[in-house]
Amino acid sequence: MSSVRRIAREEWRLWLRSKVVVAAALIVAVLIAVTSILTANRIANEQAQRVEQQVAAEQTFFAQPDRHPHRMVHYGHYAFRPPPPLAVFEPGVDAVTGQSIFLEGHRQNTAMFADTKAAADLGGFAALTPASLYQLFLPLLLIVLGHALFLRERESGTLAVILAQGLPGTKLALGKAAALLAVIAMFMLPLIAVAAYSVTLGERMLAAFSLVGGYFVYLCAWGAIVLAASVLLTQRAVSLGVLIFVWLFAALIVPRFAINASSAAVDAPGKIESDLIMLAEQRKLGDGHNAADPAFMQLQAEVLEQYDVETIEELPINWRGVVAAYSEAELTDLLNSYAEERMRLEASQSRIFGLFGLLSPTIAVSSASRAIAGTDLATHHRFLRESEALRFGFVQALNEKHAAELDYAIDMNRNADEAARLRARVNASAWQVLDEFRFAPDGADERLGRAGGSLGILLAWLLAAGGIVLVAARRVRL
Repeated sequence: MSSVRRIAREEWRLWLRSKVVVAAALIVAVLIAVTSILTANRIANEQAQRVEQQVAAEQTFFAQPDRHPHRMVHYGHYAFRPPPPLAVFEPGVDAVTGQSIFLEGHRQNTAMFADTKAAADLGGFAALTPASLYQLFLPLLLIVLGHALFLRERESGTLAVILAQGLPGTKLALGKAAALLAVIAMFMLPLIAVAAYSVTLGERMLAAFSLVGGYFVYLCAWGAIVLAASVLLTQRAVSLGVLIFVWLFAALIVPRFAINASSAAVDAPGKIESDLIMLAEQRKLGDGHNAADPAFMQLQAEVLEQYDVETIEELPINWRGVVAAYSEAELTDLLNSYAEERMRLEASQSRIFGLFGLLSPTIAVSSASRAIAGTDLATHHRFLRESEALRFGFVQALNEKHAAELDYAIDMNRNADEAARLRARVNASAWQVLDEFRFAPDGADERLGRAGGSLGILLAWLLAAGGIVLVAARRVRL
């Protein structure tokens, strides 16, 4: 048996005899199992429910009776964002961004119904996900297991014997590293099971097992940090204290500072402030419900010239529908410009936050995890864009029906009596203009591309910590 394997085996024997270590490992194992099962069950149910709700919303829209087309513009529609398969491990930003949007004319509503059901079901443990356990608790377990790997040999006096027998410090370090690596491999098994389960839900294997690889590198980096402290420091209490401080700094302090720093670096105005500014510009566009608004005089002249008529009553199309379509297009351009600017600022904040991965591997792995799982900010922004395209598409299609299929005189007199109101309707077959909406995560390659920078930072952490271990192990002295 090689010396490296023998050292690793002896380390495992010591751990198994330690009730504290075994208890800590069992607690973490139970937490991982329970949170994985609960989260997987909840996400699978939500995925099915939101797809059903999307289908039901479409069927309800199509089932509406004959109406005035502009009433259907305001009747509106819903768009739902089902959780991607890997959300069973990494729910990401879904809990705070909302997963559905009410789509209607003249407005861009925000996503709503953030994930409060989990909070109701799990109470204070709602934020405890498999991803958070791997990011926060497993490094603590590695600290408990490994903070005295070298120091135990030094304190017991066996380090002198080992070195005197000609075993280099690097081999001793490799043996200790192999013991930690076995622990890491054991705790990767639940993640591998969750990744395999996500594949059965429709996830691509490339994405699922890239997520496994990212967390493996992350835990190996923590293992190298723990081992480096044990080699460099000479007292067990000091080693444990330093590692706990490093964990607090990387897992709690830096992420909080990064959030504040990214918000301070890129000032993104709130929705109320943006809405007030936008409202002033919106008034300049005219009121699409008022075809006589002076803002549409130039449009009226152009349309009359196009059809070579003198008055809007002579037009072969409904002037009110023309105004509604024109006004919606102008308003949507304005709304989109503000929405894109807001998303640009949010994306800039997210990029700045990700750069703090250079100070904290926890930030690096969380950023990579969300990107690979398809639960990151970029995915939410794509949902907003695609749902807006759906909204604009069916609203404009209804405006075109308004212009082409409803007589202007009938439309103007629709409030005269009940019979006039009934005449000012179009056939319900017009509602078929609504497109089917099924939101899906980006392809695995695109998600991995977004995660590439964070994965590179994780690898740099591993190489740097591993290099420190090897250099320090070569210089080990009594």
